[in-house]
Amino acid sequence: MKSLILAGGRGTRLWPLSRELMPKQFVRFLDDRSLFQKTVERALKFSRPEEIFVVTNRDYKFRVLDDLGELGVKLPEENVLLEPEGRNTLPAILWGVLRVEETFGDSTVAVLPSDHLIEAGEAYERAFRNAEKLAEGYLVTFGIKPTRPHTGYGYIRPGGKIQSEGGVIGYTVAEFKEKPDLETAKRYVEENYLWNSGMFMFRTGVFIEEVKVHAPKVWEAFENAGSVEEAYRAVPDVSVDYGVMEKTGKAAVVPLNTYWNDLGSFDAIYDVLEKDESGNAVRVSGKNSDYIALNSRNNLVMTERLTATVGVEDLIIIDTDDALLVAHRGESQRVKEVYKLLKERGDERVFVHRTAYRPWGSYTVLEEGERYKIKRLTVLPGKKLSLQMHYHRSEHWVVVRGTARVVVGDREILLRPGESTFIPAGVKHRLENPGKVVLEVIETQIGEYLGEDDIVRFADDFGRD
Repeated sequence: MKSLILAGGRGTRLWPLSRELMPKQFVRFLDDRSLFQKTVERALKFSRPEEIFVVTNRDYKFRVLDDLGELGVKLPEENVLLEPEGRNTLPAILWGVLRVEETFGDSTVAVLPSDHLIEAGEAYERAFRNAEKLAEGYLVTFGIKPTRPHTGYGYIRPGGKIQSEGGVIGYTVAEFKEKPDLETAKRYVEENYLWNSGMFMFRTGVFIEEVKVHAPKVWEAFENAGSVEEAYRAVPDVSVDYGVMEKTGKAAVVPLNTYWNDLGSFDAIYDVLEKDESGNAVRVSGKNSDYIALNSRNNLVMTERLTATVGVEDLIIIDTDDALLVAHRGESQRVKEVYKLLKERGDERVFVHRTAYRPWGSYTVLEEGERYKIKRLTVLPGKKLSLQMHYHRSEHWVVVRGTARVVVGDREILLRPGESTFIPAGVKHRLENPGKVVLEVIETQIGEYLGEDDIVRFADDFGRD
């Protein structure tokens, strides 16, 4: 079995915890592993590393590679497919399926979203083996038995039973249902509908034929394109559910009787986290963070500093280093409206946290004002920034930890803790960590424009433009 992991989603519904350049599949808000890493571990139950393919956004390439590196999993470079732009799930899946078939021929493929929390025990493995049998002739989806009426999920009405030697292994799909209102959701649960998990399994040949029939414009965009960029310019924005699954006569569903949560809202995160005796779900991070609750009940609190609540209940409090969200539980689906407003304003806080990760390490914005910005750069051992130049700003670097090799113009110097250098605007420069410990540098930028897009790269170890 081959595995196709979808890891291209943007961070909208969990703002400010997630951002466009750090979406929820890479945020470690439950433990020390990201949801993407947990998905890779599930894929390894059925696929070897060379049989795992990842479709992701170009902006996330190094997040994917870093997370894989932490797991000690090395995929062939050509197995990480970088979308030029997001076009929803059907184009992403079709591109991945075409790459699988090109590499291995007609194959069974499991399609796994990378931002779900799933208990992958015996029931999970049994469901996948049943789906593998059905995939010979069906496009299989996995249905979760509802634990309560839920208005945030799509539903599946199972049809006729599909038997094998060991008994019933699945059902035909009688109907897909959109997210319902509460009364309709209650009826669906009573009538044994299943939640639509967004996971699939099928033979590549069967899937391609169904795309040709039911989503011909999607197929033609890839068939007629000379490159992936061309295909993505031509392909319509369409989900696999709307484009194929709701139209095909070959849809089947396998019940998945295990814990599943798509973590699509802060209410979903509240459900997952452990609660204290007052029903508060708390996640603190940072050495100075803590939570004090006085007469406070049933709150979700995720904070990076000392936070106290007095006499409040049923609140969502998400406190990051540059933004604070306070909402009533039950209203968290509206967080995406906040995200939309900020994006319309061009606010960079929809894109990135104060700490931004790069393939060479990370930087944290410590302070900024008119014509200046102060950052802490963290460069991993053996890594270097691109050879670059800025038109609108000068920079002053002070080493606080480790040893820096610095190129400024035609000079190359070594700097140790307490030593510094100045880079005028318009001068080529580069920062490198030649040592074996993490390099930390305080960077002070001065200039009329301090945006991250004022970078002209002349050479880069990571293949960035």
